[in-house]
Amino acid sequence: MEVIVSDLTYVKVAGKWHYICVFIDLFNREIVGYSAGSRKSAELVLSSISTIKHDLRDVQMFHTDRGKEFDNQLIDEVLDGFDIERSLSMKGCPYDNAVAETTFKAMKIEFIN
Repeated sequence: MEVIVSDLTYVKVAGKWHYICVFIDLFNREIVGYSAGSRKSAELVLSSISTIKHDLRDVQMFHTDRGKEFDNQLIDEVLDGFDIERSLSMKGCPYDNAVAETTFKAMKIEFIN
């Protein structure tokens, strides 16, 4: 697992909005970490990181969009601790995070809608 990508999306459950954060291995598109919660936050991202069963020292790069949930001191400290390089999508370019976006689209079609 050399490169992981991540993103957040929202779904309506029992009439309330909830957020899902996933971590995806770019090599095989396997979801390797995930969490859900009622708030879109860095803590939700950290919770997702904690579910990853692979050795994070093997991860070389972490790619996300520019959301504040990913680009902050809390996540920086985790990445620095495992010597993981950060990659951010260009502003206004969701195609840079296409793997995460298409994963959410498939999840919503198959499981939610």
